[in-house]
Amino acid sequence: MTAFEKTDRFLRNLYETGFYFAVMAFKENFRNYVGRAGTVGTPAPTMAVLGNGPALKEELPQLLDEQQKGAAVRDFLAVNFFAEDERFGELRPAYYVLSDPMFFRDSAERERVAALYRTMNERVAWPMNLYVQYYNPEHFDYRAALSNPLIRIVPFHTQMYRGFRALEFRLFRRGLGSANFGTVVQVGAYIALLLGYKRIELYGVDHTLLEGLCVDDANRLCRADRHYYDNSTAAPQPIFQKVPHRPYTMASYLAEVAELFRGHEVLRDYAATIGAKIVNCTKGSMIDAYERESF
Repeated sequence: MTAFEKTDRFLRNLYETGFYFAVMAFKENFRNYVGRAGTVGTPAPTMAVLGNGPALKEELPQLLDEQQKGAAVRDFLAVNFFAEDERFGELRPAYYVLSDPMFFRDSAERERVAALYRTMNERVAWPMNLYVQYYNPEHFDYRAALSNPLIRIVPFHTQMYRGFRALEFRLFRRGLGSANFGTVVQVGAYIALLLGYKRIELYGVDHTLLEGLCVDDANRLCRADRHYYDNSTAAPQPIFQKVPHRPYTMASYLAEVAELFRGHEVLRDYAATIGAKIVNCTKGSMIDAYERESF
């Protein structure tokens, strides 16, 4: 690296660092809400983070079978619409993450989101920490939507830091960094690390985000989006950003996917600095950042 490149990198990092602290001071704050809330009861040795990818269809029954046999080796963290699964009450996840803007901002999915909150109010019969974005520009009232007293609402920060790497990991340790690289499971893994778990397992995190990607005759980017709860083969459909509701371009989508996979590398490296490990247990997953184990 030349002297010019080193200077350029230093100045960019300096700018990004100053920008981050300015935004945090005015937009969010410097409180570690996740650390303050702590764990739900005595933690198990492992945290299992459940994505909604197709692989979870085979993995979930095995996880439930182990739990019902009394092998309390895992705590569970679920995401997004998992509460609508009939097995939600059997798994009883102590942790739940909602990070997509559609969960706190008006969007085309508002009716489905409202139905999810009603379901969680009715079905949660055990203590559960629900993690939501601190940034809430429309002042959505989570407590009004989720009146169940067993659900503890815990904010997490989402402002991305892109400055000096050494400082980035110090911010992570204090709950001030953001793992909001593009998917909720990354937030879940980061929260597990903040809670002190030394082994985090990923299930249903296929990340086959380029599979079935195409452009239709109207120049709309389309993709077959598949989940573990789908009973039929998904056909390619136009894909839209959630908030604001506008179509992806090929460039914007690929940039977002690249950032998502970079985020997994950041989480892997951060976990190593605190003596923890993230293990990918999802069969056929496209993530190449973590160690793989068959389940």
